[in-house]
Amino acid sequence: MGSHSSADLPLTSTVVAEGFDRWSPPLHKEFENNTHNGCIGQSLVKETESARVWETHLQPGERIPVHRHVLDYSWTALTDGRARQHASDGSSREIAYVRGQTQYFSFSSGQYHLHDLKNIGDDVLSFVVVEIKDGANEPLPSDDTVGS
Repeated sequence: MGSHSSADLPLTSTVVAEGFDRWSPPLHKEFENNTHNGCIGQSLVKETESARVWETHLQPGERIPVHRHVLDYSWTALTDGRARQHASDGSSREIAYVRGQTQYFSFSSGQYHLHDLKNIGDDVLSFVVVEIKDGANEPLPSDDTVGS
């Protein structure tokens, strides 16, 4: 047995396009319309003064619309899977997740990550995400309706 857990594994990500290559006009418009969408998952499970906990369970082909991360957060993959992500820098990535894998992100004042996420695998892709509300940025509203 190895000394590394799945949470220690590096994220496997491949850039498949840059410079907004192969982005459709509706995708560009969604980035414009959702630039301040703070609904980062399908279900807001719990919100306290200091944290938000989100769950997402994407069926094959299902996606989370464009949303903006401004708070420090971590995600944990609850299943193995593959996804495609478009980011506001014009890149498109394909990402492989391993059950139990966890990653943490920290943001300085004014920093953010604006992206979508689509399950391109054959099975359900599930995550839990925890946002910490006492960081450098004010929380965005979390009451937007998430569609696919």
